Amino acid sequence: MSATPASKTRVTALPGDGIGPEVFEATRRIFEAANAPIEWEMAEAGAAVFKKGIASGAPRETLDSIAKNRLALKGPLETPVGYGEKSANVTLRKHFELYANIRPVRELPGIRTPFTGRGIDMVIVRENVEDVYAGIEHMQTPDVAQCLKLMTRPGCERIIRAAFGLAIAEDRKKVTCATKANIMKLTEGMMKRVFEQVGPDYPDIARDHIIIDNCAHQLVIAPEQFDVIVTSNMNGDIISDLAAGLVGGLGIAPSANLGDHAAIFEAVHGSAPQIAGKGLANPTALLSAAIMMLRHIGAFETAATIEQALFITLAEGQNLTGDLSPRGHGVGTDKFVGQVIANLGRASNQPSRDYHPLSLTPWPNLTAHTEPKTRELLGVDVFIESDLSAAELGASLAQLAEGSALTLDSISNRGVQVWPSTGGQTFLVDHFDCRFMLKEPAQGNGPQGISDLVKAIGQEHSWMHVEKLQRFDGKDAFERPQGEA
Repeated sequence: MSATPASKTRVTALPGDGIGPEVFEATRRIFEAANAPIEWEMAEAGAAVFKKGIASGAPRETLDSIAKNRLALKGPLETPVGYGEKSANVTLRKHFELYANIRPVRELPGIRTPFTGRGIDMVIVRENVEDVYAGIEHMQTPDVAQCLKLMTRPGCERIIRAAFGLAIAEDRKKVTCATKANIMKLTEGMMKRVFEQVGPDYPDIARDHIIIDNCAHQLVIAPEQFDVIVTSNMNGDIISDLAAGLVGGLGIAPSANLGDHAAIFEAVHGSAPQIAGKGLANPTALLSAAIMMLRHIGAFETAATIEQALFITLAEGQNLTGDLSPRGHGVGTDKFVGQVIANLGRASNQPSRDYHPLSLTPWPNLTAHTEPKTRELLGVDVFIESDLSAAELGASLAQLAEGSALTLDSISNRGVQVWPSTGGQTFLVDHFDCRFMLKEPAQGNGPQGISDLVKAIGQEHSWMHVEKLQRFDGKDAFERPQGEA
């Protein structure tokens, strides 16, 4: 996408809830004063939409507007209690497959924090649609809840390539992949493996891997060491907020949500209903997100002009909103906006970065599938609800498996083997993972004996879930319980 002074780019505007309309109007005024090449198409989402009975929080007209324009600027959205169970933010991300969440974290002039002077200037690239945020949950017993953590190879590859692409676009030198691969070897481990496979495609960018908890630790100890961090959805949600706190908090934090078909730019902060309508809101976060949007469409010069005016305003400390000023010295939103507009054309002591167009790797519009060279079925895990002891359950299941194509291999409880006993002191809940192994590994989907065994188990016990244990290309595609020999 590109824009020139002679042509304007149409953007869907979602002012949002609470202070959203105020910070959007502030951004619009600054853009108008800077002659930004943007034409707004107003739309709605959030609280007012939920109250109309639209459960997604985003009406069809809004979705159609974003689909047509491929760009949106969004203020904070609420989900009012009693009016909707879905987040409008999540609706928009998933509807448009906005898989890349981009969160820049940079020390801003005039905003003092305990980390001022450390040279913090990084970007966190968060996978935005997979992981536990797929929202697939079940109550498997009255006391045991399950949340499925789904990570895919295409999902990992496209967010990793987005991170390297961003590093190139912003002349950054290093990409760090942060995972919990030491514990979740199949899901988080997949991201680490894909990172190691994809990294050599970008020989000019340094790369390393870090365990996510150490990453959080290092963000506080030595945040200046990071340039670009790429990570999975929940990890990214947590560390991006942590990182924002290093440079002044969510009130100044912008964000971009990018996909193949649309891009939505937003402030990270909430709707702050306690100050809504009072003219006190700080528009820095949404303005910064809008500056990111200008760079996305190629309007680099206008973006730098507005950013420098913001930097000058923050550095000189005149006419700042209350959250940026000593108590009792803050001004309203209008005066802050007026000061930014007055500073248009000036250059601050903190230069804007050099930016180049960001190119995302396009993904084909088809169902991603990889067929292994070999596929073997080794057994099944049957998840059973029971109040029996591990020994009693083991004896019962071993007897039920007699004469079948499978044999009871082990029973685990919350990931720890409890049958055969290892001598540990595991506290039991009524949720057992009972592993049955085929006496002879089978090709493909295996013998009828599996369904016969599950039917037999169902006559004696309450089961809620069955998981096939497979081997792809000679490698086991499942993990062993803790304590298994």
